[in-house]
Amino acid sequence: MNKKAIKAWIMYDWANSAYATTVLAAVLPVFYASVAAATLDTDTAASYLAYTHSIGMLCVALLTPLLGTLADLSGRKGDFLRVFAIIGVLATLGFSAIGEGDWFLASALLVISTIGFAGGNTFYDAMLPDLVPVERRDMISSKGYAYGYIGGGLLLAVNMLMIQQPGWFGMSSTLAGTRLAFISVSLWWLLFSIPIFRHAPRRPASPDMPGSWKGYAAMGVRRLRQTFRQMRRFPQLIRMLVAFWFFNDGINTIILMATIYGTSIGIGTADLMLALLLTQFIGFPCTLLLGAWAQRWGAKQVLIVSLSVYICIVILGYFMTQAIHFYVLAGLVGVVQGVSQSTARSLFSNLMPAGRTGEYFGFVNITGKFSSIFGPFVFGYVGQIMGSTRWGILSLIFFFVAGIAVLLTVKVQKGMQDAALADQEEGRNGSFGAPGKSSNVRFT
Repeated sequence: MNKKAIKAWIMYDWANSAYATTVLAAVLPVFYASVAAATLDTDTAASYLAYTHSIGMLCVALLTPLLGTLADLSGRKGDFLRVFAIIGVLATLGFSAIGEGDWFLASALLVISTIGFAGGNTFYDAMLPDLVPVERRDMISSKGYAYGYIGGGLLLAVNMLMIQQPGWFGMSSTLAGTRLAFISVSLWWLLFSIPIFRHAPRRPASPDMPGSWKGYAAMGVRRLRQTFRQMRRFPQLIRMLVAFWFFNDGINTIILMATIYGTSIGIGTADLMLALLLTQFIGFPCTLLLGAWAQRWGAKQVLIVSLSVYICIVILGYFMTQAIHFYVLAGLVGVVQGVSQSTARSLFSNLMPAGRTGEYFGFVNITGKFSSIFGPFVFGYVGQIMGSTRWGILSLIFFFVAGIAVLLTVKVQKGMQDAALADQEEGRNGSFGAPGKSSNVRFT
């Protein structure tokens, strides 16, 4: 393994997690409502922000499968990552220039920064199989998420001080501190991305690569069509994808709705923000520890345990009444959130056909984005018809139970790097192809 490249890969999660924590989760929603959309009523501002997130995710969903295909064909995932990261950095920097009533500019910058952040992560995730042998992927993937927690959490703590104590940083007001926070996120993202810009792995380009962007696009579209047709050859990957649609929707809904749920039952803003910080700092050691367990006992087993904890979180959330309860649940989320995402990523990398991880992670990205609309809808609809958001949070049990049920059917063969190997084994046993002799290979 190239140790410099692996360290650089891990450090990129440290870099871009500042955007996820400070911009997406903590600062931008308040800034958008109170400054950018100050000329709109509260409900309209909230709707516009929701629509903006949807547009950004739709753009990512439509772009990344094609770009992932091109990255695989060209062998230049690092170059694509660099472009998307810089797009995200510049758009984030642009938030610092938004004035009162500039909601359209704020929405446009959010769409662009979302494309930079989520689009770049497609190429970042797809680098994992190029850098790390299969037996080390669980641990390295977990380290990436763990360092992301600590990096994002550290800068968020500083950003909260910038906003709440702007005088300490030479700022005259909370608004000036907020603008400085956006600038700090863009600089942090750029600075700690430099290692991956320098050490990203390169693979030889396909010998059939065309010499023009038009040719790239045509070949990429052809290969995408092949992907859709060939997916049925990888039943283990399909099962993992279906399981991911369910449990990832549940996890994303908890992330998106936790703050508004806490507010609806009377928990104060300060407690909500501190709980977010708690999640970050608990997530760091727990992701490393559980990542080591995944490497020893199997990613699938650890993922199932983490999803079972989410079921407990949802049940406890239904009965939550005080701020201390929210802190406890935030701590539990910190324990399992990173490892659930990192083990899912490593499982996907082990189940994808070699040499096409960019394309397949793009496919996971687009389907994951489209599937993620159901969790918030179910949360809102159930809460509305039952007259309480408590029933909305309880309804999320379905997504985790369904995800675990499908995940139990996924066969992951230890030490193998290609989905076809596990699928061929199933075919030899008579499930998909001609009957053959049973194998002594152990599945986990």
